[in-house]
Amino acid sequence: MLPPHAPPHANPTTPSIPIPTSQHKLGSGVGFTEEDSANFTASWYSKTKGMVEQMLKVYSSTLVLRVRMPISDDLSPRNFITKIVKYDRVVNVPNSMTVLHELLPASLAMAEKKLSGVYNFCNPGVISHNEMLDLYKKYIDPSYTYTNFSLEDQDKILKAGRSNNELDCNKLVDAVPECKINEIHEACELVFQRMKVNLTNDGTIPDKLFKRAGA
Repeated sequence: MLPPHAPPHANPTTPSIPIPTSQHKLGSGVGFTEEDSANFTASWYSKTKGMVEQMLKVYSSTLVLRVRMPISDDLSPRNFITKIVKYDRVVNVPNSMTVLHELLPASLAMAEKKLSGVYNFCNPGVISHNEMLDLYKKYIDPSYTYTNFSLEDQDKILKAGRSNNELDCNKLVDAVPECKINEIHEACELVFQRMKVNLTNDGTIPDKLFKRAGA
């Protein structure tokens, strides 16, 4: 437990964010704000994240960054792109996501300003799994193919539930106007442009890309 007067620090976290409701339908453009309580408890991981967020909110020195589906400019195993490229089937659902190339500098700016409290730490807007994989085909591997299945079918094979939603990022954008935080579609287009250069330079393109058995 932190002491009452702990020095300023940041806590990047994958949030146990709210479940979509009639007021926050997926794709509606109405995102959950930092004032909306985390209530997704379909997995132990998410449930404990929500509990920790509530505890950290009482410390005036703590900056809580709600990261979602982090995206990097490489094919790191923790990159959201790397994960879905390897799935046999994907759901086509829009989600808020975090482009690290743009948001890591924003986190440093927030720390320098000694900001505290909870921030939705994502790019504005939502992007779907299909849109992401189409960009992968466009820039990285034109031969790549994918297959969709429904949320209901996905639930049958998962050991724990998954949340899908949009987070309102106005508070973040207003807090660091000096940082360029693009709308998620533009941000991801730029991600794949940089990724193509990176993977070409390190020799991953064209012969070391992930291929499914029999592909």
